[in-house]
Amino acid sequence: MSSTSAKRDRPGELVQGFLAFLSVEKGYSAATVRSYGTDLEQFQEFLKPRKRTLEKPGRIDRDLVRGFLAELHRRRLSKTSMGRKLSSLRAYFKYLLRHKQIAKDPMAGIRNPKQEKRHPQVLNVDQAVSMMEASVTPDPEGLRDIALAEVLYGSGLRISEAVGLDLNDVDSDVIRVVGKGSKERIVPLSDAAVKRIRRYMEQRHALLSDYSEQALFVSVRAGRRLDRRQANRIVAKLAKLAGLPKDVHPHMLRHSFATHMLEAGADLRSVQELLGHENLTTTQRYTHLDMQRIMQVYDQAHPLAGVTEDDNKKE
Repeated sequence: MSSTSAKRDRPGELVQGFLAFLSVEKGYSAATVRSYGTDLEQFQEFLKPRKRTLEKPGRIDRDLVRGFLAELHRRRLSKTSMGRKLSSLRAYFKYLLRHKQIAKDPMAGIRNPKQEKRHPQVLNVDQAVSMMEASVTPDPEGLRDIALAEVLYGSGLRISEAVGLDLNDVDSDVIRVVGKGSKERIVPLSDAAVKRIRRYMEQRHALLSDYSEQALFVSVRAGRRLDRRQANRIVAKLAKLAGLPKDVHPHMLRHSFATHMLEAGADLRSVQELLGHENLTTTQRYTHLDMQRIMQVYDQAHPLAGVTEDDNKKE
């Protein structure tokens, strides 16, 4: 690339000012600022054959932005990536509007593409049970690992909630959980979890470096509260011991708990309370999985399931 073209391809003063604003005033990381710059550069490449430029933003209108969005769609860019690029443009023109470089925002009325709904990954009941019955060593570490898994799956806890449990949070067959926004809730323990915790508690002292430690689940090396990373490794290890093919993580056990509860006939409100969801709509995403299971059972059991109109005509 010649020095002339390199100079021409450098961001103009307005773009440089915007990126400096993100770095200095907003405190964004260098990687984030580069990402904004890349998105603006891509839009600039789109504008070039149309005799427009980011340095003369007053000549950029909503139709050009829509054309850019259509171009991204033609390139089969993911909706997430398209949304990010539009967010970069939105931030740039908002900056220009604030600094009176434009009188009208060309992003007004432009919405991000609707994202595909991602349904939670879950284990089936057999897989979950095989994890809870994984052959761990009967030492303090092994007993802790299986007790943690029972609490995650049997009570549907978030990983942060599980590692945040203290000794006095456990009361017979229930636990006091501090969830998001420091909101407390009481959650029942399964019979299996009660037994596992009791066995673990008999040997927990062997893991401690300080006997005043109040954390329920403690690490082997430090003898202090287990952290999220360690808990993730424990769940992955149990899944491997159970011979599960999936990349199992703690939140998958929470998802599995909710799905299996609904499949067993629990109502949505009860599951919402157990999970500590503030909004029922958050819990409703599990109903898709529940319906999926119902349809599978229907297809397997109903005599007319899978019979097409053409099949009926043949008869």
